[in-house]
Amino acid sequence: MSVCVCGSGRAAGACCARLHAGEPAPTPEALMRSRYSAFVLDLRDYLLATWHPTTRPPALPPPEPGLKWLGLEVKRSALQDADHGTVEFVARSKLGGRAHRLHENSRFVREDGRWYYVDGDFTG
Repeated sequence: MSVCVCGSGRAAGACCARLHAGEPAPTPEALMRSRYSAFVLDLRDYLLATWHPTTRPPALPPPEPGLKWLGLEVKRSALQDADHGTVEFVARSKLGGRAHRLHENSRFVREDGRWYYVDGDFTG
């Protein structure tokens, strides 16, 4: 059993891999975790497909050579109503011997039964 890279502690096949295969994410947090693991695994098509069309870029560049993702910590996840949610997280990475930390409050919306990443605000 390989453990999912999203940090949930669950087997990849019972976690993000099933979402990458097309199963809808049940919550904004599940979608956010699957998007983090898609960055780790360089699944750009999945990232674009789960990005809301109103804010989605036309394409994503490949990851920088040598980029290593180190982990994800979900700080908070909340539903504002049945179709809107937020997730605060910290994603850590290393590039060129330097550590990086992405701390974001992300917004998600559910349309036609599927959650989408809309945008986020960077913090500290």
